[in-house]
Amino acid sequence: MTFSPKLVALDVDGTLVDGANVMSDAVRETVRALRDKGIETVITTGRAIPGVMNTAQKLGHTEGIAIASNGAVVFSYDPPVVLHSVTFDASAAVALILAEVPDAAVAVEEIGIGYRANKHFPDGEIGGQIILQSVEELIAQPVSRVIIRSPGHTAEEFGAIVHSLGLTGTSYYIGYSAWVDLAPEGVSKASGLEFVCARPGIEAANVLAVGDGHNDYEMLQWAGRGVAMGHAPERVKAIADAVTGTIEQDGLAQELARYL
Repeated sequence: MTFSPKLVALDVDGTLVDGANVMSDAVRETVRALRDKGIETVITTGRAIPGVMNTAQKLGHTEGIAIASNGAVVFSYDPPVVLHSVTFDASAAVALILAEVPDAAVAVEEIGIGYRANKHFPDGEIGGQIILQSVEELIAQPVSRVIIRSPGHTAEEFGAIVHSLGLTGTSYYIGYSAWVDLAPEGVSKASGLEFVCARPGIEAANVLAVGDGHNDYEMLQWAGRGVAMGHAPERVKAIADAVTGTIEQDGLAQELARYL
């Protein structure tokens, strides 16, 4: 292994923490050791800012830079200060999906605070302050991110519905549950990393990225070394430079130990 990263981009759910939002000691200690060695570590996630800060606290990070909302928001911390954000008009995409799934839960991100939603999501799925509003109010102005959740469908059923709509003018990511993230067109974790790396002049070839989800696809392609977690979908594994262990096997710690 001759590759030596100058920056490491780390997905959160399924990579840094498990489905119960628990971070193992092995992962925590390895990420800390990497940062102590002087290698910048950037939390890169679909979570909003409050969820990112929860992860930073688990790692013991008191300062840094992070990418939230699948690349639509880049901020420094602590305290959180937004450095870059991208918004879009989500009204057409939301209307198309709700025409097929009228009882779905819809939430839009309120940057740095939490979410505005038309109804409550299943416990633990979105964090921060939740403000209830009508769908019309939610999409009346441009937003950085929309989440649509259909508890009555499986992930496969909901994914098939969304894929069939031919959404234009937006990027979207299907989750492990019946969940879709809508983002501005062209925005991804990779575009967020491009912004982050431009500041210190780090090239993509010198970036290590690790993730497990569909929303990590572009990031793993973009990075000089993109590593998929062992439980990642086959589509994600196929474009990765390497596949590490699963979250239960502390796969992230296995990969990061190479550079210590």
